[in-house]
Amino acid sequence: MKTTIALAMAVLVLSAGSAWARGDAAAGAKKAAEVCAACHGEGGAKPATPDYPILAGQPQDYLEHTLKSYKSGKRKNAIMSGMAAALSKEEIADLAAYFSKQKGLAYKY
Repeated sequence: MKTTIALAMAVLVLSAGSAWARGDAAAGAKKAAEVCAACHGEGGAKPATPDYPILAGQPQDYLEHTLKSYKSGKRKNAIMSGMAAALSKEEIADLAAYFSKQKGLAYKY
């Protein structure tokens, strides 16, 4: 009985990881190249100006929360509010998955 319960728990824990994973980094890479790279740089690592944040390497939850906040209007920025308004929940998750997997780089202007 104890072995059965332990085995069931192990299966639940191992399968939960894929259930918690969200966003398609490959789809996010495509979307980022189309929309985000002009301001945030390739891979989100080297923005066009110091005023734009580095997205590469930021936590996925943070990126999702921020984009959702721009989309809802809780966070205000004329450019980002407009960009986020056009994104679906899936695209937000994809972009967050992609940028969170990129290596953040220090840069100087």
